[in-house]
Amino acid sequence: MIALIQRVTQASVTVNEQVTGRIGKGLLVLLGVEHQDDEATVAKLAHKVMHYRVFSDEQGKMNLNVAQVGGSLLVVSQFTLAADTSRGLRPSFSSAAVPDKADELYQAFICYCRDAGMQVETGSFAADMQVALINDGPVTFSLQA
Repeated sequence: MIALIQRVTQASVTVNEQVTGRIGKGLLVLLGVEHQDDEATVAKLAHKVMHYRVFSDEQGKMNLNVAQVGGSLLVVSQFTLAADTSRGLRPSFSSAAVPDKADELYQAFICYCRDAGMQVETGSFAADMQVALINDGPVTFSLQA
């Protein structure tokens, strides 16, 4: 499972001209599910995302996590993160989970974060989405579990 996280001052996702999720300060989480992922992978990556210290403390050092700054998560499914780009000029998606499994684990990730007390907004699984963000920094990390 792969999460591309971006520290944002605001972010939103729109599907069919309707905003499905919007946050202020927090993390935009682009989430890719691979075929070997399971509930344990979800728990490990969700914990890492919520506790990863990417927000600045009083000294300007990245020492605070999203909850410590009162931030939110905007979680958007993105199967292209599971692409194999090592050969040729066209990505292979053979390592991506099948849609039913990917959706199940995407929803489990969202539930895990909400159960931990995070405010979580979302996109729509497998939809054509437009994501808008203001990346703060810019600060972007790729996390895997």
